[in-house]
Amino acid sequence: MTPKLINKIELPLIGNENGDLSFCESGKSIPFEIKRVFYISNVRKDDKRGFHAHHKTKQVLFCIQGSALIKFDDGKNKDEILLDKQNIGVLIDSKVWHSMENFSEDLIMLVLASEYYDESDYIRNYQDFLDFVN
Repeated sequence: MTPKLINKIELPLIGNENGDLSFCESGKSIPFEIKRVFYISNVRKDDKRGFHAHHKTKQVLFCIQGSALIKFDDGKNKDEILLDKQNIGVLIDSKVWHSMENFSEDLIMLVLASEYYDESDYIRNYQDFLDFVN
């Protein structure tokens, strides 16, 4: 059986004539305590980002505007998902190599992280990642 690399998170999307509202809660819809929040924007369509894994950090990505293709690799299995709905996110577990590409011009990607920024938590070399997970 292939491990499931894609864990979708669906937030409520409440819409009416006044617009849409979505929300998330740490430890409820987001399966960890949120310690860091950042967003990615103004990315050119042909750019690629990510290309790293984390020893400890887990992240949830939402394209709150636009879309992007997210690729996952656990060292044995690979998968990908197009994020293109503002209330559908994806969990990136620790020890999963990930990259992002095919950005729409209007992209705003919100990232919720389980840990504070720590450069030593990053695995930025793919061979080092493979050695670590295998």
